[in-house]
Amino acid sequence: MCELVQKYNVPGPRYTSYPTVPYWDLETFSGKKWKSSVLKAFGESPEEGISVYIHLPFCESMCTFCGCHKRITKRHEVERPYINAVLKEWELYVDLMGSKPVIKELHLGGGTPTFFSPENLKILIEGIVRLSKKTDEIEFSFEGHPNNTTKEHLQALYDVGFRRVCFGVQDYNLTVQRAINRIQPFENVKNVTDWAREIGYTSVGHDIIYGLPFQESADVEKTIMKTNAIKPDRIAFYSYAHVPWLKGNGQRGYKESDLPSSEEKKSQYEMGKRMLSEFGYKDVGMDHFALPTDSLYKALETGTLHRNFMGYTPSKTKLMVGLGVSSISDSWYGFAQNVKNVEEYENLVSHGVIPIFRGHILNAEDEILRRHILNIMCQFETTWDVEEERIVDFENILANLSELETDGLVEINGTNIKVTDKGRPFVRNISMAFDLKMHRKKPNTRIFSMTV
Repeated sequence: MCELVQKYNVPGPRYTSYPTVPYWDLETFSGKKWKSSVLKAFGESPEEGISVYIHLPFCESMCTFCGCHKRITKRHEVERPYINAVLKEWELYVDLMGSKPVIKELHLGGGTPTFFSPENLKILIEGIVRLSKKTDEIEFSFEGHPNNTTKEHLQALYDVGFRRVCFGVQDYNLTVQRAINRIQPFENVKNVTDWAREIGYTSVGHDIIYGLPFQESADVEKTIMKTNAIKPDRIAFYSYAHVPWLKGNGQRGYKESDLPSSEEKKSQYEMGKRMLSEFGYKDVGMDHFALPTDSLYKALETGTLHRNFMGYTPSKTKLMVGLGVSSISDSWYGFAQNVKNVEEYENLVSHGVIPIFRGHILNAEDEILRRHILNIMCQFETTWDVEEERIVDFENILANLSELETDGLVEINGTNIKVTDKGRPFVRNISMAFDLKMHRKKPNTRIFSMTV
């Protein structure tokens, strides 16, 4: 396995979309086309419901490992104007759709969602729900910072329907925490986990990162041991994505030489996966593990697991509306990203403008390849038919898969491609074989993180 990790540890997308953002066709995209794609998706299956992602970008301090879009400030008076803007944007989408949608899932991400007060988070969610059809089947979830998530936050969000929360742990070693400017004791994480369970949350997740500056295998081992002591329902075990050339001055406080060597990082990865398996966690997909009782693993078992810009989710919707700065929406037929500046965002929505600045409308080939990549990422298997072969160059895809097949990572039987157990850690590499846009236009610079 070590040789395979070394061989396939190359830059590659995480495939929260296809085409991936660097290969969007910006020249043919327009706001009019985007709105038409939203109406098409909403009109085809209104009973299916939609997903809503809300980006809350504010943080009080900079975590230097983070590649997310954020605004560092201690001025909490920014909360209400931003919430008002998000609710206005939501109103613009509801007006576009022509009727109140059924929301199937809603996720708060950031930034730091718990930067906002419990009262303001309730105002936000109640405003979103007010313009949607009532249903008891919404899955509400949010990302919580263990240092500033209070019991009042957890209770307020529970009261408006939240049942799932994920806490960013990263690593418990103090040297590592200092390097990434994220000092949080184990006691803080245990407290918020215990509070969530006491209140009634049905799924608590923890994020753990390997490959961080100054991190050693012993640190990852201790972090996973401590994590297992409080047994979260889900664990995201991520590789640190060191991409300072993309993220500007955020990833500072350490040098490239402070990062683990490639051999050390592989050791951390292999040890972590082994430990999680020994502790009863099931490999759900790329980076994600869950207890057999969690809805994410059940979705894998029943074939309903889905992947979008929110990551892995237990169910699929055609339409996902992203609200807030930098959020990306997905209509199934196209993608659109919001502007990234808070002031510009608030100004546009105040003038009744859906605040997108770039996007992509999928062509026939895109739609087919997207489906196959989703099948590989979520079900570890896909099958194409003769009609698709007339649109897509599958001979090229088969050629891209040949070495993966030789290495025992995939099995190809006629029109069926199946990821082997041995191949599951390399699902990003396997998906890359289907990424014809990337193969046709290979980037001149490194734009993706390493796959391991």
